[in-house]
Amino acid sequence: MFLALRDLRFARGRFALIGAVVGMIAVLGVILSGLASGLADAGISGLRALPVSHLAFDRSATGELFSRSTVTTDTAARWASQPGVRKAEPLGQQMVHAQIDGPDGKQLALAVFGVQPGGFIAPAPLSGRPLADATPNGVLISEEIRKEGVKIGDRLTAGQAGTELTVIGTIGHASFGHVGIVYAPLPLWQKLHYGLPGPLPDAAAHQATAVALQLAPGADTDRADKALGTHTVDKTGSYGASPGYTAESSTMTLIRAFLYAISALVVGSFFTVWTIQRRQEIALLKAIGASTGYILRDALTQAAAVLLTATAAGTAVGLALGGAMNESAPFSLQADQVTLAALLLIVLGLAGAAVAIRRITEIQALSALGANR
Repeated sequence: MFLALRDLRFARGRFALIGAVVGMIAVLGVILSGLASGLADAGISGLRALPVSHLAFDRSATGELFSRSTVTTDTAARWASQPGVRKAEPLGQQMVHAQIDGPDGKQLALAVFGVQPGGFIAPAPLSGRPLADATPNGVLISEEIRKEGVKIGDRLTAGQAGTELTVIGTIGHASFGHVGIVYAPLPLWQKLHYGLPGPLPDAAAHQATAVALQLAPGADTDRADKALGTHTVDKTGSYGASPGYTAESSTMTLIRAFLYAISALVVGSFFTVWTIQRRQEIALLKAIGASTGYILRDALTQAAAVLLTATAAGTAVGLALGGAMNESAPFSLQADQVTLAALLLIVLGLAGAAVAIRRITEIQALSALGANR
């Protein structure tokens, strides 16, 4: 590493400049990773938290499955009797507007999940009481709704029919389509879904959006779908049913891909120019016996040192900035995503440097003696 260390010592300004650029890219990588994770959490954290392996929708539903699917509670009961099905329950989903009862009358948007009280998908509250048939208007609110100023004991008026909701407990963070989730008993969800005052018609009282499933490995969903008229997807496959989730994820992935491509081009351009500028020194090393392999390893070690140092510093700055970001922004730092961003920057930067440094193989030892003049 003789030449690499010498260059780093005597060309501090140039390497500090490329290090600053790589560090800024690392900062952007951390910020974009946090935004991508935050947007994903805001769109699907409620679905991700469901203790299910699959969801069965109406066969005719496509695209945004939750808004276009209707199944019956009878379908859920028939799913429960299928081979390989451990648990099956109806699940309702509906976006509604609500208002806090009181002098302020604050308006809210709610993503209401209708579940069977005491069922396997009904969440256990962090505070307050669980859902129960004895409190037909009782609901559990997520942390996102609590931050809007709603607390246990508050009453909300929701839906077209002005259905009354009473907050009896809270759960953790859970959102769907960037809207905080409210868990309600299935009959209450049906009232909100159909917006009808008074008793529900018999047909409406047996409706749901999907069937929540826990399946054993290898369960034959195709056979059950044909028999029951449903379309089954695994939990990960249902994420695309969240409004805007697919478009947001694709956009963030494209932006990050361009960022890493730019990083490889920037690092490659720098080391291309740097290799051209020190042709005489490399030729001299070859003239006194240094092998091409030794010089290549020396140059790659130099690039790796710059990338590792700059990426570490940039990642640290990005983490500090991310931790200071306002909670109102959809931002979530996850260790695996931050680590992946840093590794991609280093690997792609080294790839760009390797392409640039290949010029070393073309440098002849005679050029050190002026044979190229």
